[in-house]
This record gives sequence, C-alpha cells and structure tokens, in this order.
Amino acid sequence: MAGNEQLPQLHSTAELERSGANAASTPDSTTSLRGRISHAMVGMKKDFYGKGPTKAKTFIDDEYVFVVMEGGLTRNEEVLLAAGEKDLVRAYRLRFQEAMTQTTVGAVEEILGRKVLTYHSQMLFDPERAIEIFVLDSPPG
Repeated sequence: MAGNEQLPQLHSTAELERSGANAASTPDSTTSLRGRISHAMVGMKKDFYGKGPTKAKTFIDDEYVFVVMEGGLTRNEEVLLAAGEKDLVRAYRLRFQEAMTQTTVGAVEEILGRKVLTYHSQMLFDPERAIEIFVLDSPPG
C-alpha cells in the first residue's frame, strides 16, 4: 500500500463468528472451540470477499489448527477458472489473505487464548477447498 492508507475497519471476532454462523454448514456447535473458529473464518470470507464458504470444519491437534472450507468462490473467480486461470485466482486469494492476516490470526488467538506463531492459507481446486493453517505456541501449563 502506498502512503498512509489504512485497511477498512476490521470486524471483531464476535462479529465474524455471528456472520459465519448463519452462512455455512459446520459439524461443530457454535460454542465449541472448533465451531467458533469455523464460524469466524467463514464470516471473514463472507464479509470481506463478498461470498463465504458453504461448509467449514476445523481440526485442532496440539499446536496445529486446520480450517478446511468448501465453496465460496465469487462469480468473477468462477469465470477466471473456466478460462483456465487457476494460478491467477490462487495468487489473488493468497495475496488477499496476506492483507487479512491481522484479522484472521487475531480471531484464532482470541478464541483459543493462545498465540499464533505462523499462519498460511492455501487455495485448492478440483475439488475446491480453502485451507487455513495455524501453528500455535505451546499449550498453557
């Protein structure tokens, strides 16, 4: 970004969770840690991409968190994919996720009460999946 431009005001974790809770099918309850993370990630995609995933599932194992989401490509991304532009869609999605890192990581840290050491996002096609990967600090205690 040039100069002192700022990102638009980003939503709170609670706002992201509420937004995502009604937007996608998740197998976990809205009060479980996995469900809360799934809803926050769906809400972030929905609110900032303009369309969110239709399904999401979060896996937590020790210091790793994986969020797998299905659906949610925008119409223009679907057109680009039909034209054979997978690399362009993937590059755009990954660059956008970099811009959204503060919101994405902040939500996971707030929900789990743990620090995210590193974060990576990946977009897959055939079948279409968006995957968010978080590496956490050591568990308390």
